[in-house]
Amino acid sequence: MRQRGTAAGGPDALARVIAMVNDKGGVGKTSLVANLAGQLAAADYRCLVVDLNRQANLADDLGYRDDEDDDQGAGLVLSILSERPVEPVADVRPGLDVVPGGARLADLVPLMVSRLQERGRAAFDVLAEVLAPVATRYDVVFVDCPPESTILTDLALTAARWVVMPTKSDVGGLVGMRLVAERFAVARERNPELRLLGAVLFATGTRSRRVHAEVRGAVERAFGGHSPLFSTAVRHAERSAQDARRLGKLAHELEAEVAAQPAWWASLRDGTTAPPRLSAAAAGVAEDYRDVGVELLTVLRAAEESGTDHDAEAM
Repeated sequence: MRQRGTAAGGPDALARVIAMVNDKGGVGKTSLVANLAGQLAAADYRCLVVDLNRQANLADDLGYRDDEDDDQGAGLVLSILSERPVEPVADVRPGLDVVPGGARLADLVPLMVSRLQERGRAAFDVLAEVLAPVATRYDVVFVDCPPESTILTDLALTAARWVVMPTKSDVGGLVGMRLVAERFAVARERNPELRLLGAVLFATGTRSRRVHAEVRGAVERAFGGHSPLFSTAVRHAERSAQDARRLGKLAHELEAEVAAQPAWWASLRDGTTAPPRLSAAAAGVAEDYRDVGVELLTVLRAAEESGTDHDAEAM
């Protein structure tokens, strides 16, 4: 069993590493990571995001796709191959650094299969070991996990201290959570400090109280009779989501641009050609992310201060 942290990082180096996990795709993992990290960075928290997704949608959300620093995950693969500390891309936003993901992460799977044959499950310690020396620079570290990749998920769960699981109200998202529970139990054999921080309901109707109650009940059944579901849900706003990814803007950044855009009738009156109008729903989505961020920090601090958390054994 490994000791958390390293001589370079210290015993508490990984204490604020949060893995965003669900085995189902399209449930909001990347959107939550990007927007929570972006809003916390805007509030003067130092944040790091590690992208373990081969699709690298985080590059679209943060607007660095195909920039010179977008190495498609090559740097992360090299760090794991050489077992040297990761080298984040600095200031993708002020106070927000990123270890990019992308297509090159496909090389990690055969590499890890080979190491598993040599070292057993101790091979999964490697992400913790290359992350620990830099993690102490940050107030919060988010790991964006891919769907349906047990090897990459196990790397994240062995490095993380906390798990947050987004879900939608459909069956697929809840099934994905149950599949993660299996990986969670295995990961705790190497990383006994791993704990569940909570689940977040994503892309739901703001007035869908009956649906929310049904999801809460399903989460309670999945987690042994209590619900770690956050009280804040992120509303469904497809147009705002499209605007965000198209422009490489976060919800709170779109909110500011929406407030600054001229009234629709002013453009018609002036006869000017205006760019496509941004959806006013961005303000509500940004508010949801702010509320999730506040709740996340509140739950995190309470767990740290009390030394207790949601019953991980119930998973």
